[in-house]
Amino acid sequence: MNEAARQQRLLQALAGAAPHDAAALGLRESGARAARGLEAYRANAEGVADRALASTFPTIRAMVGADDFARVARAFWHAQPPRRGDLGEWGDAFAGWLAADAALARWPWLADCARLDWALHACERAADAVLDAASLGQLESTDPAQLRLRLMPGAALLRSAWPLAAIHRAHQLEGAAAEAAFDELRAAIAAARGEPVFVARRGWRAVVHPLDAPGAAWMQDLLDGVDLAAALERAGPGFDFAAWLASALRESWLQGVSRAA
Repeated sequence: MNEAARQQRLLQALAGAAPHDAAALGLRESGARAARGLEAYRANAEGVADRALASTFPTIRAMVGADDFARVARAFWHAQPPRRGDLGEWGDAFAGWLAADAALARWPWLADCARLDWALHACERAADAVLDAASLGQLESTDPAQLRLRLMPGAALLRSAWPLAAIHRAHQLEGAAAEAAFDELRAAIAAARGEPVFVARRGWRAVVHPLDAPGAAWMQDLLDGVDLAAALERAGPGFDFAAWLASALRESWLQGVSRAA
């Protein structure tokens, strides 16, 4: 057995997906000592899973509580254990796993909130970039059909049937401000008021920006690489490009302008 295969079998054993055969796993110990060692590793791995997911999905942890989140994290670790040593890359399937859990069906917004937490996490791990200010000159000198706007690495758009930005904000507040935010949130959830959000970094922190439907459509076109002329046409005559550009520069959404393929 090569080392990669042995490590894979060991991970499967820790997750409970393979028998505790010390020889097959290439362990030095055997019998009861091997079983105790595996159990110790498993308990440690489950604790690490809880801490790793809690860091990546703080909104979900706040929504379900620390104890229930720890149980969910352990169950997810057994169902879909990490495939890489960097636990920061683990969790991309968490939202889908939550959505498939019938026991969580009473909170249908939970999976979308997990997607938002993951988008924020991924945004903060994205490559650093700075504005290519010189490229903005092409906006005045080049046919818009030949240009596209490039957003910063890690930028993401999420659409949901639930008020994602309001849910996220309410779980960041404390005291009277939190109570008021949750009152508004309960009304928004009762009305199933959907809310698209845009995620981008401000400094080193990822920020949630609520959007209206036209704003979300515009951002989606930019993320999809639609040329500027087509994006403006689709946005319609009511779209204020100058105001959007000012906001994009202020919020550091825009990385630069490039030639369309």
